[in-house]
Amino acid sequence: MEHLCGQLTFWPNLTLHSDRPDLPECFQLSVLPWAPCIYLWAVSPLYILYLKRNSRGYIMMSILNRIKTVLGLILWIVCWTDLFSSFHEMNQNQSKPPIYFVTPLIVGMTMLLATFLIQFERLKGVQSSGVLFIFWTISVLCAIVPFRSKIMHANQENGVDDKLRFTTFYIYFGLTLLELILSCFNEKPPLFSSVATDPNVCPETTAGFLSKMTFWWFTSMAIKGYKSPLENKDLWSLNKQDSSELVVPNLLNEWEVEKSKAQSEQSVKEQATFTKTGAETNHVGGGPEEAEVLLSERKESRKPSFLWALLRAFGPYFLIGSAFKLLQDLITFVNPQLLRMLIDFTKDKHAPLWWGYALAFLMFGTSLLQTLILHQHFQYCFVTGMRLRSGIIGAIYRKSLVITNEAKRSSTVGEVVNLMSVDAQRFMDLTTFLNMLWSAPLQIILALFFLWQNLGPSVLAGVAVMVLLIPFNAFIAMKTRTYQVEQMKYKDDRIKLMNEILNGIKVLKLYAWEVSFKEKILQIRQKELNVLRKTAYLSALSTMAWTSAPFLVALTTFAVFVSVKKENILDAERAFVSLSLFNILRFPLNMLPQVISSIVQASVSLKRIQDFLSHPELDPESVDRRNNTSEYAVTVVNGKFAWAKQDQPTLDNINVMVPQGSLLAVVGHVGCGKTSLVSALLGEMEKLDGQISIRGSVAYVPQQAWIQNCTLRDNILFGRPYVEHKYRCVLEACALTPDLEVLPGGDQTEIGEKGINLSGGQRQRVSLARALYSESDVYLLDDPLSAVDAHVAKHIFDKVIGPEGVLKGKTRILVTHGISFLPQVDNILVLVDGRVSEMGSYQELLKQNGAFAEFLRNYSLEDIIEDDEVTLSLVDEEEDFPDDALSNHADMVDNEPVVNEARRQFMRQISIMSNDPENPKKMSRRRRCSERKHSEPPAEKKEQKVNKLIQAETTETGRVKFKVYWEYMKAVGPLLSLFICFLYGCQSAAAIGANFWLSEWTNDAENNRTQENMEMRVGVYAALGISQGVLVMFSSFTLALGKIQGSRKLHQALLDNKFHTPQSFFDTTPIGRIINRFSKDIYVIDEVLPSTVLMFLGTFFASVSTMIVIICSTPIFALVIGPLALIYFFVQRFYVATSRQLKRLESVSRSPIYSHFSETITGTSVIRAYGRNAAFVLLSDMKVDENQKSYYPGIVSNRWLGVRIEFIGNCIVLFAALFAAVGRDKLSPGLVGLSVSYALQVTMSLNWMVRMTSDLESNIVAVERVKEYSETQTEAPWVVQDKRPPPDWPPEGNVEFVDYSVRYREGLDLVLRNISLKVKGGEKIGIVGRTGAGKSSMTLCLFRLLEAADGEIVIDEVKISEIGLHDLRSKLTIIPQEPVLFSGSLRMNLDPFDKYTDEELWKALEQSHLKKFVSNQSAKLDLECSEGGENLSVGQRQLVCLARALLRKTRILVLDEATAAVDLETDDLIQSTIRTQFEDCTVFTIAHRLNTIMDYTRVLVLDKGQIAEFDTPGNLIAQKGIFFGMAKDAGLA
Repeated sequence: MEHLCGQLTFWPNLTLHSDRPDLPECFQLSVLPWAPCIYLWAVSPLYILYLKRNSRGYIMMSILNRIKTVLGLILWIVCWTDLFSSFHEMNQNQSKPPIYFVTPLIVGMTMLLATFLIQFERLKGVQSSGVLFIFWTISVLCAIVPFRSKIMHANQENGVDDKLRFTTFYIYFGLTLLELILSCFNEKPPLFSSVATDPNVCPETTAGFLSKMTFWWFTSMAIKGYKSPLENKDLWSLNKQDSSELVVPNLLNEWEVEKSKAQSEQSVKEQATFTKTGAETNHVGGGPEEAEVLLSERKESRKPSFLWALLRAFGPYFLIGSAFKLLQDLITFVNPQLLRMLIDFTKDKHAPLWWGYALAFLMFGTSLLQTLILHQHFQYCFVTGMRLRSGIIGAIYRKSLVITNEAKRSSTVGEVVNLMSVDAQRFMDLTTFLNMLWSAPLQIILALFFLWQNLGPSVLAGVAVMVLLIPFNAFIAMKTRTYQVEQMKYKDDRIKLMNEILNGIKVLKLYAWEVSFKEKILQIRQKELNVLRKTAYLSALSTMAWTSAPFLVALTTFAVFVSVKKENILDAERAFVSLSLFNILRFPLNMLPQVISSIVQASVSLKRIQDFLSHPELDPESVDRRNNTSEYAVTVVNGKFAWAKQDQPTLDNINVMVPQGSLLAVVGHVGCGKTSLVSALLGEMEKLDGQISIRGSVAYVPQQAWIQNCTLRDNILFGRPYVEHKYRCVLEACALTPDLEVLPGGDQTEIGEKGINLSGGQRQRVSLARALYSESDVYLLDDPLSAVDAHVAKHIFDKVIGPEGVLKGKTRILVTHGISFLPQVDNILVLVDGRVSEMGSYQELLKQNGAFAEFLRNYSLEDIIEDDEVTLSLVDEEEDFPDDALSNHADMVDNEPVVNEARRQFMRQISIMSNDPENPKKMSRRRRCSERKHSEPPAEKKEQKVNKLIQAETTETGRVKFKVYWEYMKAVGPLLSLFICFLYGCQSAAAIGANFWLSEWTNDAENNRTQENMEMRVGVYAALGISQGVLVMFSSFTLALGKIQGSRKLHQALLDNKFHTPQSFFDTTPIGRIINRFSKDIYVIDEVLPSTVLMFLGTFFASVSTMIVIICSTPIFALVIGPLALIYFFVQRFYVATSRQLKRLESVSRSPIYSHFSETITGTSVIRAYGRNAAFVLLSDMKVDENQKSYYPGIVSNRWLGVRIEFIGNCIVLFAALFAAVGRDKLSPGLVGLSVSYALQVTMSLNWMVRMTSDLESNIVAVERVKEYSETQTEAPWVVQDKRPPPDWPPEGNVEFVDYSVRYREGLDLVLRNISLKVKGGEKIGIVGRTGAGKSSMTLCLFRLLEAADGEIVIDEVKISEIGLHDLRSKLTIIPQEPVLFSGSLRMNLDPFDKYTDEELWKALEQSHLKKFVSNQSAKLDLECSEGGENLSVGQRQLVCLARALLRKTRILVLDEATAAVDLETDDLIQSTIRTQFEDCTVFTIAHRLNTIMDYTRVLVLDKGQIAEFDTPGNLIAQKGIFFGMAKDAGLA
């Protein structure tokens, strides 16, 4: 330095001890101006490189920009004026030291660089520059010292000697200050950026540097959220780089790279192995063994690692956050050093007072810097987590569209939804801690280094305690993990079972099986709670460990320190600096085990996700879709197909050629592989052999219609553009026009999940309309006619499928059970046990007299002949056709019987038209279609408020009511709750006591009384500390007990209520919403809420005790508490209001992701057949982005809060230090140390306290939601004790309806009106009527799934409305329309209460013709049924339902359209079984096929909810009424 400065002094010691400190001149000329320059030159190369890579567009030159540039140039001129004046003075022979040349030169160059950066940033679209802001700030700070000292010198020396430099310096200072102020403002956004186009852009994109550092840009939302609850429209749109469209492809590309790497490695390995073995075998001996070794090595192939893909996709961004973390870790250790100086300062009574102030403000400054850096780090981590989640969900969704059926079998819908929700969430949570993996060890090492300096080797005693605690914590973490896996399993089981129960709730009610299934759920729940209890006890132990850890460490260290040597004196400085270092140590030590367990959990999740993403995919090439020009549209050659590679082939040796434009019918018995054949053609099955080719596009109608939860029109359009004329014709052909009249919103009616508010027939017809609208080349129709009434089936066959239908000229493959249509098809394919037994036209097959002829012979031939006649006599029947097909068959929706006037008008019009004499009879039906179009202008019912079936999920707004907390306290136990709070208070008191004792102990050092009472000091300190630990453990234990108690009560109430809820609730509430209560909300109550309560109590008492300590030591601090508390309160209210609403919005926008996902999984085959994968992926991405849109502000709100609360904490540090400095004469060093070290800790607890208040509010919402569904209206009691019917009731089986009316729900029209009829025991009654006439409702009334609006039903002198539901339902039997099976054994499906013996079960199976099938299975009665009975064919499921009925054998049997999905043969079996087994029972049959009820005692014809006709079939046909018309349609009259 001497060379540069010459005679000027650089660093004398005098100035710091005076009351007017100053820095020497050389230091002011060198170090201070150089500091900002060094910074800027070091940073700018990297910064320029970064800007070149990430250009955001181009910003127009603005006034602000011009001013900044001009100021920069002026600064350069000012600096070089100094330089030239130095040269000038050299010429005048006044020799100046070299520093006068070097500094202006450097500073001038730097100013040019800064000016260049200002412009370069403008060209690259940077709106506000952090680099320059920091540069100007350092410049101003460094210029403050010379600013003051120049004035001081001028005052002392009465005048200025170097006027030029004096002037240039102040100009320089003014300009840098101006630049600093200007750089706080923002430029306009770049041209053509999203800001200009997006109406609701996130202000972050345009926020300035300061605003970004302090998250000031979020304030607008915080204020808005405080004034009124936020809504969806208030949310900002997602930043482009966080959206699925960028994140997911990025991740998937990396995953593809990974997969191809693994494969190439694999193939290289294989080659190596083979060449080696080949070479080896030439040598004599030693060959084969070696080959074997090599081959066994080869089996362990490398799996592609999903982790690497994640790291490559999201790592770089994450590393920026890690850099911030590193900085923050280093700054953390400045404060303890400052604390030491402060304690020194209070001891040294002669030190100048400004030291104290400087130290206080330095502490404040470092804390502030630490705050800002820490929250930047968090922001980066959270955003990474958010992108991770988007990426993982996107990847899983895309994968689920292409996995094979075999893979689908191994992971149920529930599991995959769990992958999306739970596992993706785990990754998200992990990213926030991940940096602790390296940061924690770093902090520990640094802390130990400083402690060693402070206390010497006795630190090792403390470290030993810490090290001993680590295996203890690790052991607990390991145990917790095993419990968690176990608990996940129980939870999965419980949700899976719950899902099935809710799906089949109607069946459970009809069979009165609720109790058995409730028991099953409660058993699983009990196991789950047992595991939870164990986990809770473990966590209580670990809580104790980490609360007492810092104390134990301090105790051992101090005890060892004072007892090792006599000279070792524990003074305030040593004790409290060590304590604050121990406190720093505490965080990484707590976090390490948590991070490790979190990583372990995430690794489990990673494996699950990786396994799912590695599932085999359907081979898109298995079906050759190229447009080869053969005359055959569909060819299968030597096909051999199985559902999974290792299964036996379901279809074998299949050869099919379908000529272009022909209609092929596929017939065969139940389970012979008809549906499998269609699946094979779609490429859904594993092709073991042979080839398939299909020309052109495909439309597919599955056997069980797949209906989306959207409007009816969207279901039919399925993503194609809306063409009015085509759409109308499609509706017409599928006989849907009349249904639209009845639906509350026409074709804009929203269809519930799984098409809940459409009848089975309507669903099937919508599915058919979708196929029709798609105008494909090849139509695969899997039994679309089974679910609709006979005459509708006929209409559809004639209008759509048949030789005269809309589809003529297209290739159609129709799987069917209806023989009446067979004469009209081109070719018939007969399948027997998975092989093609014969194929040919109807006549040829009859001639061959093979399986087909046999098949037909079982069904009276006259039917068919009549049918032929019917086909010919179509024209005569034209007249009553419109009437017939439309008026009565107005397909009223089963659940929404709203008949409007418009429909009646329309009917009248049509009937006038068709009876019009000028209207020639033979007018073709095609013309009729267009004719009708004119007669009824398409009434778009836009004006009507569309009645939504499914109400939007309600979100509570505003503060959570105190009542909810009270509910939770009641569940836990009010006394227990109070006791827990009391224990927490005691534990805080013990902690404060210990620390005050320590401060007294350190004051002994001042008075040299250390040796006398050392044992006493150590002993009391130990006693206080240990009692604190014990109290912590007690409070955790009681909390654990309480939480289990609360969980059990809340879940029990929810479950009880859901089993007692009437059916109408389930029809109007999506299952996802109820499942959400059982999974997400119960999980929150089980695990999240208790830990939140624990943290909240902990932080609350910690904050309070800090305040108490500081006020005790410096009472004046009480003045500051008021204003600080006020700010704190405001920030907290703003934050909590906003954050709570954001969380609610987030959770509401989350369920659509999952419900859309499970909907997709059930409909993958349809989506794939129509080639709509991409559209569905887009839809899913949109839903995820919608969810992230409310999640992102949630993250930022935490950062916003953190910065503000920590600022308050930093103020507390500032004032504690300031008051300590001011009052140093009255204070002992021990007290100063105590109060400041407490203040240093307070930031953390304040921050957590607000966070926990808010978490508590958000999580207590779960209690609110569970309560809401635990208090829905319940149905009648299951058993009414004083009204129980006799055990043998009903003895006769007489049923009487007395003036009976019923409606589905409050406020809807009556479905049945004033029905009166008597049925004697043993009568067989057929119920017929057009769809929606109220047939199904009749049966539901018998079971009281619908309660009477007025009137009575009496069964054998007992009014059914007076007895308990179970007493009623267990005495009736139903074979429902849709066969529902539950996953579990076949035995459980037949007899969930274990009432019957095995013999009875086998007998029932024999009578229901399942004995052969079941006895062929290896598991016999314990045959596992998969979810929904997927592994049985629909027909077999129907037979299982028949077997259930045979087992119960009650006096009254109801058959609901049970024969729809069964082929004729099985149908006959069922009918004959019912005739023989139930001959003395009263049977009600809702019939589709009239031939089943022609021999019944009486037939009841319903029309529009009233009895139209009721008599024997013969009389009804003679009456020529409605029944006659229907019989004629079916060819029976």
